[in-house]
Amino acid sequence: MADTHLQLPVSILKGIGPETESSLATMGIGTIEDLFEYFPYRYEDYRLKDLAESGHEEKITVEGKVQSEPSLMYFGRKKSKLTIKVLVGRYLIKAIFFNQPYLKSKIHLNDIVTITGKWDRHKQTITGTEFKSGPNQRESDFEPVYSIKGSITVKSLRKYIQQALNDYGHEIKENMPMSLKEKYKLEDRGTALRTMHFPQSPDEVKAARRRFVYEEFLFFQLKMQALRKYEREQSRGTPQNYDLKRLKEFISSLPFPLTDAQKRVVNEICADLKSPFRMNRLLQGDVGSGKTVVAAIALMATVTAGYQGSLMVPTEILAEQHAESLYNLLAPTGLTVALLTSSVKGKKRRELLDRLQNGEIDILIGTHALIQEEVVFKSLGLVITDEQHRFGVEQRRVLREKGESPDVLFMTATPIPRTLAITVFGEMDVSIIDEMPAGRKTIETYWAKKEMLDRVLAMVEKEMDMGRQAYVICPLIEESEKLDLQNVIDVYDMLSVHFNGKHRTGLMHGKLSSDEKEQVMKAFSQNEVQLLVSTTVVEVGVNVPNATIMMIYDAERFGLAQLHQLRGRVGRGSEQSYCILLANPKTEIGKERMRIMTETNDGFVLSEKDLELRGPGDFFGRKQSGVPEFKVADMVHDYRALETARQDAKQLIESKVFWVDPEYAQLRTYLESTGVLDGEKLD
Repeated sequence: MADTHLQLPVSILKGIGPETESSLATMGIGTIEDLFEYFPYRYEDYRLKDLAESGHEEKITVEGKVQSEPSLMYFGRKKSKLTIKVLVGRYLIKAIFFNQPYLKSKIHLNDIVTITGKWDRHKQTITGTEFKSGPNQRESDFEPVYSIKGSITVKSLRKYIQQALNDYGHEIKENMPMSLKEKYKLEDRGTALRTMHFPQSPDEVKAARRRFVYEEFLFFQLKMQALRKYEREQSRGTPQNYDLKRLKEFISSLPFPLTDAQKRVVNEICADLKSPFRMNRLLQGDVGSGKTVVAAIALMATVTAGYQGSLMVPTEILAEQHAESLYNLLAPTGLTVALLTSSVKGKKRRELLDRLQNGEIDILIGTHALIQEEVVFKSLGLVITDEQHRFGVEQRRVLREKGESPDVLFMTATPIPRTLAITVFGEMDVSIIDEMPAGRKTIETYWAKKEMLDRVLAMVEKEMDMGRQAYVICPLIEESEKLDLQNVIDVYDMLSVHFNGKHRTGLMHGKLSSDEKEQVMKAFSQNEVQLLVSTTVVEVGVNVPNATIMMIYDAERFGLAQLHQLRGRVGRGSEQSYCILLANPKTEIGKERMRIMTETNDGFVLSEKDLELRGPGDFFGRKQSGVPEFKVADMVHDYRALETARQDAKQLIESKVFWVDPEYAQLRTYLESTGVLDGEKLD
């Protein structure tokens, strides 16, 4: 829709001078097209409602006859309450208006009035937000509400939109192929646009909104699928002809059978390794779902195909733990597994790097030390990055470039809701391990109020008396880092005194240097420290099987996904584990979070709930969310449309017809304008 008239500045419209133009600019409106696409965020329904069919606490509009003189009461400073009785149909109800004392002079006995407000079905009262003398007569019973700034009013904005539609509405071009429009019975773009701004009923809005939701998702997914196609075609991989017999023997030799989910994911990864395109796959698996075993099988496959594999993780402790796990799994097969961190120095380091370059090392595990210039592989075939969101794009790229187009597998234990995964990671293939290994004990989670701290500490002490270890987590909020740092130190001091040398306490927070953090974690993992008081820096990848209990202070300050990640630090051994959420939430959402945490241990269920409660931007943190801003569509509530648009976009991009048929010319023009077809990667 790039017609020149629609790109004209809004100042072309009558009544829009420099000041109004400036106010509209702060709302992101610069052109006629911007004005057309500045959609309402909700609609007020002023149609008269039958009280018998009105729900409790529903916002309604009623018309009735005043049956009493208005009663006005004042309380507090400048606060007032005005009450009248109104006969609405056969119901005599009370109407209450807070802090609108001026209405007293406007309301008289036997007047016909129209009131909009919240209906209390039990008390038969309406708390009025709008009052109008006379019957319900409006231009429209269904009015849009816009977000406005500066000198702009909703009334003036609607006037400008109406004028623009009158002058230029005929130039709105259809951008949807006829086949898709007919398939989903979508309205014309021009009709839908007019309806969004000037609807007559909720049903009209529903149909218009449906059109724009699909359009936004389709265009976004076309970009993602084109990017995916470009990445695949530009990154010709090396087909890895792994030894299937050896791989099957290795899987049979494992001390436990693979779950169905692990088998499915292994098949997806192996198919990628064999394909001529480079693998670009995200592997999601909840804490304890068995991602490490899947990684071991993928690495084994690569080595049997004659290549080397690498695994990059964010911390030394995690690198050591992975190295130990993979060595135990792979050493019996004759594979050489080595560990490279900043602690490996001097002669030992030089020898290791020589062996790596000569191809004597099959699998190298390490921290970002792996991406240093001196690290040279003989033939790198597979790069696995654990907790991939902890590494920058640049770090991942450098590791990838250490081989001739190696296959890339990203792993994360942060369950990402499906709607977000297909949106944010749309250019990747996504594999999910959504099943837990048999025999794993569920972590018991309890919500305790702060007044119960003594009882909770007694429970923590009981676990430590049995030779086990404990975490105590304190929140760290960016806005008041100093205050919260003090908080974690205060808690550490208090608990050190409380356990009085009986159990040794350690302290961990973000202000410690990397070496200091490593020392504390080492002491805890070797049981030299029994109680670790920490901020959320322990959230990812710490494996201490002897830790069986965690207490989280001010748990209401965390999102569900983060609480679940923290909880995953316990329950890693054979003993029953516990997580206690210490919280006095003030909001209903806070209470709901605590309830959900005690009811489920499924990270994917929690991540979907978190998305519903917090919204997509807050799920990842707005700064680096990568979540696109849609004008009409909502990824959470419109997820079915998102999935449909993704499938349609994928089919179109992969079909030969799409690239030549005139029916898709508009969509191709859009893709060209985004730069994706030239290989430019867009945000």
